[in-house]
Amino acid sequence: MKTTQVFAFLFIIAYASCKEPAKILPPAADPDYSRGELLLWKNNDSAFYYFNNVVNNSKDSLLIAMSLNNMAVIQSSAGDYFGSLESLLASLQYTDEKRPRDRYCIMSDYNELGNVSLNLKNYDAAVAYYDKTLQLMEDEAYKAIALNNKAVVYRKQKKYSEAIDIYFAAIEQSKQDSLEYARVSSNLAITKWLQDHSYNAARALLTALEIREAKQDKEGLVASYMHLADYYTETQPAIALDYAQKLNVAAKNLNNADDELEALQRLIVLTPAAGSKVYFKRYQVLSDSVQTVRNTAKNQFALIRYEANKSKAENLRLQTENAERQLEVIQQRLLTMFLILVFGIVLFFIIQYNRKRKQQLLWQSQQAIQEQRLKTSQKIHDVVANGLYRIMSEVEYKDNINKDQLLDDIEVLYEQSRDISYEQPETDTGNFHELISGMLQSFASTTVQIFVVGNSETLWKNLNAPSKNELKQILQELMINMKKHSAAQSVVIKFERVQDILAIHYTDDGVGLPATFKYGNGLLSTENRIHKLDGTIIFDRKTAKGIKLIITVPATSIQHDKKNTYCRRS
Repeated sequence: MKTTQVFAFLFIIAYASCKEPAKILPPAADPDYSRGELLLWKNNDSAFYYFNNVVNNSKDSLLIAMSLNNMAVIQSSAGDYFGSLESLLASLQYTDEKRPRDRYCIMSDYNELGNVSLNLKNYDAAVAYYDKTLQLMEDEAYKAIALNNKAVVYRKQKKYSEAIDIYFAAIEQSKQDSLEYARVSSNLAITKWLQDHSYNAARALLTALEIREAKQDKEGLVASYMHLADYYTETQPAIALDYAQKLNVAAKNLNNADDELEALQRLIVLTPAAGSKVYFKRYQVLSDSVQTVRNTAKNQFALIRYEANKSKAENLRLQTENAERQLEVIQQRLLTMFLILVFGIVLFFIIQYNRKRKQQLLWQSQQAIQEQRLKTSQKIHDVVANGLYRIMSEVEYKDNINKDQLLDDIEVLYEQSRDISYEQPETDTGNFHELISGMLQSFASTTVQIFVVGNSETLWKNLNAPSKNELKQILQELMINMKKHSAAQSVVIKFERVQDILAIHYTDDGVGLPATFKYGNGLLSTENRIHKLDGTIIFDRKTAKGIKLIITVPATSIQHDKKNTYCRRS
C-alpha cells in the first residue's frame, strides 16, 4: 500500500467509527445500505452492488450521497481512479453544506477527491480538495490526517518548505499519541532530507521505527522502511538494501501489491546485477497481475452498474407501457374536451374579430370624414377667405379699379368655392412669376408699399404645379397677416435661388411679433405647407422692428403628405 493510500485508508476507518453516528447516518437506514456496510473491505464487489442499489432506488439524498462515497472508496482502492472521481462528484450533487447532517459526507467526499487527485498526480486539485476538507472539519485528530495528506502533496510537488511548515505545526499536537508522533516526525525528517541531502535524518527516522515496532503498527512500518531505504540508498547502500528487504516482507504480510511493487523497485536498484534479475521478474509478473486485477475490477464495477441500470430500465419500460395505456384513455377524453374548447375559442375569436373589425371600419370612416373636413376647412381658408380678403384689399385701397378684372376675380373665386369639396388636379398656369407679382402687389395701398425683388421666370423653373400652388398660398397668408396685424408701411419680398434651394426673404417695418405671440391657424397652416415641401421657416428674433423671416424649399420640391409641423426659430 502506498503511503498516501495508507493515510486515506486511516481517514476512512476513522470516519466509519465516528463517535457521533447520528450525524453521519440518515434517520432511516436502507437494508441494502446496511448490507453494503457489512461487506465493505470483506467483499467489495458485493458491497458495491448493494450501494449501487441504494443509489438507483432510494429517495433519501444523504443515503444516496453516502452510497456514492462508499462506491468511490471501493473504486479508488481497486485503482479505478476516474470511476471514483465520477462517483464522488455525483455524491456532492446530493448534498448541501447548509444542511448540518450532510457535513460529514461532504468532508469525506472532499478528502477522497484529494486522495484520488493525488493518485492521478493532479496535485493542485488535491491541495484544493484538502483545503475544503479542513474548512469543514472540527475534530483536531482528523485535521491532522488531512494536513498530513496535504503535506504529502507538497512533497510530491517538491514544495518542501510548505510540507515542512505543516509537519512543524502538527508535531506538538501529535506528542500525546505516540503513533501519530511517529508518523509526523518520520515524514518531517524525510522531507527535510529531500530538501537538503546533507540533513541528518537518521535519528528521527529510527525513533519513529522503534515506536512503530513497539506498537506493531504494520502500515506504519511500511512507511518507515520506505523512508530508511531511500535515506541510506546513496550513503550506505547495504543498510538501504536491508530496509528494502524488510519493506518487501512487510508488504507481503499485508498482502498489498502496491507496496510490494515499491519494495521491488528499490531492491532492483540496490541488489547486485546477478541477484536483481529475480526481483525484476517478480516486478514484471506482479505489475501485470495488478494491472489485470484493476482492469477486471473496473469492468466488474461497470458491469454491476450496467446490470442495475438494465434492470431499472426494464422496470421503467413496463411502467411506461402501463402508463401509456392509461394515457391513451386519458388522451381520448382530453381530445374530446380539447376539440370542444378549441371550437369555443375559435367562435369567441371570430365574434371578437368581427366586433373589432366593425369598430375599426367605424373609426376609419370617422377619420376619413375628419380629414375631409380639415381639407375642406383649409380650402375654404385658402381659397375663399384669403381670396375675398385680397379682393377687399384691392377695392379698399385702389382708386382706379378695373371692374371687369374685379368681376373676373370674383367669378374665379365663385367657381373655386363651388368645387371646394372636390379634389381638383392642380395645373401649371404659366407665367407664374407674373401671377405671384400681381398677387403680392394687390396688397399694396396708399399706406403700404410692396417691393418684390428677384421674381423672374427662371426662378420657378423645375417646380411642379402643386409646389407652386403651396408657395402661392404661403405668400398670400404672409401678406394677409401683414395687412391684418403688422401696421407696416414697407414690405420687401426678395426671391433668390442658390443651386437647388429656393429662398424667400420677407421683411416689413411693422410692429413685429410680441413676446406673448401665439400661432394662429393661418400661420400654423403656413408652417405645415412649408413642411410638406421639405422646407424651413426661420424667424429672426433679433430684428429691432418689424418682422424678418426666411423661407427655404428645395427648388425641385414635390408635395408630401406630412402631418407634423417643422419650424426653426433663431
